[in-house]
Amino acid sequence: MDSPDKNQIMFIQVVAMFQTAALQQMGKLKNPMSEKIEKDLQQAQLSIDILDMFREKTKGNLSPDEERFLSNILQDLKLNYVDELAKDAQRPKIDDPAAQPPASTTTQEAAQ
Repeated sequence: MDSPDKNQIMFIQVVAMFQTAALQQMGKLKNPMSEKIEKDLQQAQLSIDILDMFREKTKGNLSPDEERFLSNILQDLKLNYVDELAKDAQRPKIDDPAAQPPASTTTQEAAQ
């Protein structure tokens, strides 16, 4: 395998690695180690930011196919990230008193 082919394969692998990490961090894929869905949107944002930085640093050095691949991955990740942020905004927070169910009255309180 010559160097340009090897470099293109490694480029795709690096992008795919961060894509997979971001999808796991958004709770879209199971963590292969724990076999659980885990969500950490701050880490997902970091993975997306790294890919954005990667695009900036490689600008002008990518083939059209590589540029399209990276752009499509970033667009998909950013749309999924915004979707997950919206879902989190709609969920009541556990510490939020307004999210707690009303306390039920005891039979003694009801009798009074």
